[in-house]
Amino acid sequence: MEQPVIALVGRPNVGKSTLFNRLTRTRDALVADFPGLTRDRQYGVGRLGPAPYVVVDTGGLGEPDDVTDHPMQRQALRALDEADAILFLVDARVGVTPGDETLTRELRQRGKRVWLVMNKIDGVDADVAGADFHALGLDSPRAIAAVQGRGVRQLMDTVLGDLLGDEVDRVETDAELDTETDNAVEAKDGAADRPIDVAIIGRPNVGKSTLINRLIGEERVLVYDMPGTTRDAIRVPFERDGRAFTLIDTAGVRRRSRVSDGVEKFSVIKTLQAIEAARVVIMVLDARQEISEQDAHLIGHAIDAGRGLVLAVNKWDGLITENRERIRRELDVKLGFLDFTRPRFISALHGTGVGRLLEEVAQVDAAGHRELPTPALNRVLEEAVSAHQPPLVRGRRIKLRYAHQGGKNPPTIVVHGNQTHDLPDAYRRFLINRFRKAFQLHGTPIRLELRTGDNPFAGRRNTLTPRQQKKRERIVRRKRR
Repeated sequence: MEQPVIALVGRPNVGKSTLFNRLTRTRDALVADFPGLTRDRQYGVGRLGPAPYVVVDTGGLGEPDDVTDHPMQRQALRALDEADAILFLVDARVGVTPGDETLTRELRQRGKRVWLVMNKIDGVDADVAGADFHALGLDSPRAIAAVQGRGVRQLMDTVLGDLLGDEVDRVETDAELDTETDNAVEAKDGAADRPIDVAIIGRPNVGKSTLINRLIGEERVLVYDMPGTTRDAIRVPFERDGRAFTLIDTAGVRRRSRVSDGVEKFSVIKTLQAIEAARVVIMVLDARQEISEQDAHLIGHAIDAGRGLVLAVNKWDGLITENRERIRRELDVKLGFLDFTRPRFISALHGTGVGRLLEEVAQVDAAGHRELPTPALNRVLEEAVSAHQPPLVRGRRIKLRYAHQGGKNPPTIVVHGNQTHDLPDAYRRFLINRFRKAFQLHGTPIRLELRTGDNPFAGRRNTLTPRQQKKRERIVRRKRR
């Protein structure tokens, strides 16, 4: 049976995101005592209640908060069209406002099942506060305190019981079985059959949200010509050519010295968490701006996390030849360390070059999860050592004996030998490039682990006599000469 969709709507700062996190048992929605914080539709799987369902967090309706008010309202109204039921949240401490009355009229026109939910009842007489909301002409308000979870379980029992009727018990049992089955399938099939989580990152106003809307073909996330429009990390699942993807729209990251607002600091944390959760990262650059040190730092975070990387240079359309050559030179000079990926020049607004991005994402993800047979790894290592011997350290040659795969995403190659801790960084890069070329590991960083075997004579006492010791030293000096 298809899971019901429940939308959370209400004025700004009535606790919709707090209730969303409570219902999904996550911290996916950004929460702060700040009106208008949520701007995009945020979807989650409801885990509190007698049956599974989809819950949608929306931006505030009924009262304008800033210049993005109208696009934000369109996002919220789309959630109303998709919903099977609507939880209309009001603030018990404030009482009925003109914004509540305006939103009530809008909900009546939708013809959907509406539940009036009176939030923030902690420290408030619920009966007295509820009397005021009867003037809205909806059902009796359900009193909850989303922060503490008070009354939330009873609310969902009632809502799902009304939506599903007698099938609630059967759905609950089926959901438990489905969860066990999904876990078993996931353990059997591994990461290859799961959706590819793709984080879209970059500085503010480089076109991340526009790119997501272009990829999925609809206005799924809020787009406005103003830096900082996106504040939360929004997950957008969709399918292309039979392959499942989950795009993660993130807030733009500025230099730390320019980040002073508390909400923006949490948005940056959400972005870094999205990088950790993703399998592939699309780094979006603005072709009309210079590549900054902040861009390099953000790419460094993705590489340190071991994530596959696709570089998208946006706003390429309309650039004169001189500016195009400038950005190519900056890519070579400022991002020269990105020798394992190639830039894609696109226009998210017009769609130029966007269609090839997901193909490259799939290729990069496949490279990050590639099996590296041990015989093939040892053959490549032997050829590399034959072509260029490791250097001498204190008169002794570093020996690299054998290699094997140590992990995936990113590919990890473990090389065993002696004195490996003295291997220069330049030779490490030489080995990584040989492995990358041999196994076509483009778009993904490679981690090289060097391990030195234990010395079997370590810790043994010297049993030589002084005379034997001097003779041994003379032989060593003669060999060195």
